[in-house]
Amino acid sequence: MQEALLIIDVQNDYFPGGACELYKAYEAEDRIKSLIKESRTLLRHIIYIQHINPPDDTFFVEGTFGCEISERIKPLPDDKVIVKYYPNSFFETELDSYLKEKGIKKLIVCGMMTHMCVDTTVRAAMDYGYEVDLVADACATMNLEISGEIIPAQTVQKTFLASLKGVFANVI
Repeated sequence: MQEALLIIDVQNDYFPGGACELYKAYEAEDRIKSLIKESRTLLRHIIYIQHINPPDDTFFVEGTFGCEISERIKPLPDDKVIVKYYPNSFFETELDSYLKEKGIKKLIVCGMMTHMCVDTTVRAAMDYGYEVDLVADACATMNLEISGEIIPAQTVQKTFLASLKGVFANVI
């Protein structure tokens, strides 16, 4: 079965000093580096997703350093980079057509943010008929707030991974 490593939104604004810092972003990126190395050894397709927000947003503004893919996992010329404007990596992008063109049926998913773009993309992948392995320690998230209560990033991470496990993805 043809597989692809799908790396979602590992961009500078998510790291310390960026406009939208995530919890344990460097740790997730280190794991992603090992997945990239493994994928290159196995000749697995590698697809980078890059999110761009509107110019009036607070992060991922096109043309800024924060919007760039992290230099530490920079794509090689043969890697595919797909730009998206919404949390779902399939919505109004070429992702599905590219995967079909390459005969890819299984996605190994990693990236940022677990509770937003990773979650949305993994759920959509099921709708498009893809098998998904979601690499838990290769994803990062942040504290969330609701009704004045802060939900710690560790709880957010576990909750979203647990909700995806089984029906939507094999969480590894």
